[in-house]
Amino acid sequence: MELLDCYHLLGLTPQASLAEVKASYRRLARRLHPDLNPGLPHDPFVRLHQAYQVLLEAVPARPMNSQGPVPTTAPPAHTPTTSSPPPSSQPPSPFRHHPELSPLDCQLKSQAYYRLQRLLSQGKFAYAIALVEGLSQRLAVDIEVRQWQAVTYQRVARQAMQRGEWRKADIYLKKALRTDPHNRSLRQEVERDFQQLQRQVQQRSRQPKR
Repeated sequence: MELLDCYHLLGLTPQASLAEVKASYRRLARRLHPDLNPGLPHDPFVRLHQAYQVLLEAVPARPMNSQGPVPTTAPPAHTPTTSSPPPSSQPPSPFRHHPELSPLDCQLKSQAYYRLQRLLSQGKFAYAIALVEGLSQRLAVDIEVRQWQAVTYQRVARQAMQRGEWRKADIYLKKALRTDPHNRSLRQEVERDFQQLQRQVQQRSRQPKR
């Protein structure tokens, strides 16, 4: 069972604390336990309990000590160094994980990336924002996650421009810049988006009112 599925089963986001995991499990267990609710099938409670056991191991006990974007293409490939080649049995990771991330955090991040890509391709931007913002809070030290968050905001802004929602587009383009201010390629793209947004607003203002 994937970590993201475990969070989903407990109605939580990836930044949930251990106390929140336990509280959610107790609440849902009372609702799904077949001994407390005669007639209910066992499978939902079994899956809930399995998810809970996974999260007990996965939720970090340490606080995140810093504040911390989704590329529209695949993440850049990792280039192994000659001093530390990857094991021959394992392909190099396509992600650039922050060294402070635990193996479970890296697993969560990888799963979240591919789910985020599906949400963006399906146009489910509200879900994409919720996913990447939760991931960014959980993995605040990871620069790559911050990049994903910024590009998600940019994608939302572009959809708003297509719909003529110019104020919303302006808000999310500015959020993209604030989220990842040192990303020069992103800044160039966002500046072009701002120029297009300005042209759209000007064209709209020149149209005769009916």
